[in-house]
Amino acid sequence: MTFFRLLLATLLLTVAPAAFAGETVSSPDGRLTVTVDVNGEWRPFYRVERDGKPVITDSRLGFLLTDQDKLERRLAVVGSSRASHDETWEQPWGERRFVRDNHNELTVRFEEQSDAKRKFGVVFRVFDDGIGFRYLFDDASMGQTVRIAEELTEFNIAQDGTAWWIPGGEWNRYEYLYEQTPISGVSVAHTPLTLRMADGTHIALHEAALVDFAGMWVKRTTGANFRATLAPTGSGAARAVRDVPFATPWRTILVSDNAAGLAMSDIELNLNEPNKLGDVSWFKPHKYVGVWWGMHLAVESWGSGPIHGATTANVKRYIDFAAKNGFEGVLVEGWNVGWDGDWFFNGSLFSFTQPYPDYDFDELARYAAKKGVPIIGHHETSGDIGNYEAQLEAGLDLMAQHGVKTIKTGYVTDACNLRYVHADGIETRECTESQVMQRHHLKVVTEAAKRHIAINAHEPVKDTGLRRTYPNWVAREGARGMEFNAWGVPPNGPSHIPTLAFTRMLAGPMDYTPGVLSLEGRGQPLQMTQARALAEYVVVYSPIQMAADLPENYAKYPKAFQFIKDVPADWSESRVLDAQVGDYVITARKDRNSADWYVGGVVDEQGRDSRVSLSFLDPGRTYRAQIYRDGPSANWEGEARFDIIIEEKRVTAADTLDLRMAPGGGFAVRLIPLKR
Repeated sequence: MTFFRLLLATLLLTVAPAAFAGETVSSPDGRLTVTVDVNGEWRPFYRVERDGKPVITDSRLGFLLTDQDKLERRLAVVGSSRASHDETWEQPWGERRFVRDNHNELTVRFEEQSDAKRKFGVVFRVFDDGIGFRYLFDDASMGQTVRIAEELTEFNIAQDGTAWWIPGGEWNRYEYLYEQTPISGVSVAHTPLTLRMADGTHIALHEAALVDFAGMWVKRTTGANFRATLAPTGSGAARAVRDVPFATPWRTILVSDNAAGLAMSDIELNLNEPNKLGDVSWFKPHKYVGVWWGMHLAVESWGSGPIHGATTANVKRYIDFAAKNGFEGVLVEGWNVGWDGDWFFNGSLFSFTQPYPDYDFDELARYAAKKGVPIIGHHETSGDIGNYEAQLEAGLDLMAQHGVKTIKTGYVTDACNLRYVHADGIETRECTESQVMQRHHLKVVTEAAKRHIAINAHEPVKDTGLRRTYPNWVAREGARGMEFNAWGVPPNGPSHIPTLAFTRMLAGPMDYTPGVLSLEGRGQPLQMTQARALAEYVVVYSPIQMAADLPENYAKYPKAFQFIKDVPADWSESRVLDAQVGDYVITARKDRNSADWYVGGVVDEQGRDSRVSLSFLDPGRTYRAQIYRDGPSANWEGEARFDIIIEEKRVTAADTLDLRMAPGGGFAVRLIPLKR
């Protein structure tokens, strides 16, 4: 080391002690502690400890900017403030009716030790089950506009261990089978990224309140160290541009002793703003059927022709089936002009107001209203955002005029190939999570809300808890759904749902489209048992649940179909009773509109003998348990998939159910309280 470098290092280490005093904040239960400080190079960092043991080691904070010096060196802590918060708020719909928001907050102010003296803040909220933090750009010293080239936030995991992840920034968006590797084997990952350290501590990295900003992936740098990386913009310039003042999305770190604790966390919801829409009683959680699975089986088509699915007669058949069986919606895909040809790339041809000639929208609206079964609309953009936004208001108006209360949107194209037209007429190709696409999705949601329409987005931007702020954003896809079981190579295997429950499902509701009792795709069997197909209605949460199979297949299995008709889509309580990421999960939920409980269990290809304690039931009360479980020969392979036992017994909170889950199997239980 030269004399001058040694002198500089000495000066940095001998600054006033106040600059290095550090700030700490702990969770309400005292187990989690966050420390915020600057190091000897005047770089800001944070770390997280649980019960005095490191979870996140010293991890830097900062940004690269396109038109200013990097915001990461020469910084000192110049102030702080604290607050505590404890309230319980009510969801209009959800996994649970009431959510507790109990946290301690620390805001740390940083100032650059330079002539510019740029200032910004970082807010940390510490809950019993994790933390959230975000940057505050609220000082004029940052200029009028901040143009962010890249984020430098780190998440340095204290130990190696196991990771469950899908690649970030690749062509198929979120629709990959999850990898299970050492933490030190991850490359660039989408969030939520779920980790289990060697000591058993479970961690999930994600974000909350992703509004008007680029989505975050996480990139492993060395060992078990990760850094945020922002989704690029089609313009090739700054990845996020915001006028001052503004706050970034929250970076979240869930921390738990076990997998169940991750799934029970409400941190992302609590870090979002309260409902901005007011009364949303016009949306009711429901189950639906639709003109959909037949397309994936290739017995019907989206495009016009001899096997066109969205015909007036066929949709009436589905409306009749829904009305007879208590379903509250019929999804219709392929109703509008644009599906003929290679619609993966010809999004500019889609019309959102012109039906095909064999689809009489007026007559179907009348028929649906008569039967009390609304049509669920469908807007497939094929990734042409410019075309969709040009027709958005007219397309939504048409739906509202025809009694449509929910719309499924779609963005089928390669990631980073979404066509957007800017106000100046310039076209760009955008990534699924770019800042431009965040703005687009929110525009669709807010325009739909004006017309009392809910949105279920497929090929979406990931969920970050915005359903709290915009409760008409009711579900999303954002992972491999049921359609991969029809034509995917490979299909979703038995471990897929036990993995989704602690990865994708940590973000929020997923429209997985379960309920294929025929257990058959397009020439390939589904890798699950029939009891498992029922259990997915409890394990995979969504306020809109599809019964995805063809009506004629439900007629073949009326006893199993009864559970699909009975299970609700809205809950007052939800509990994960037992779980291991990727292996199995057992979930209990209480119906919001009755005193019934439902329990679902799913397992990977190894199978499992499970003991389910019913201690969550009301003490002193007897329940009738309707049990759908794997039979003695059940297995996810061959005809054994259909071996199911349906039985009843009386139980109380003091009882335990011994339920075997076959390889690739599961169970579903309805618990009905008997009159006292």
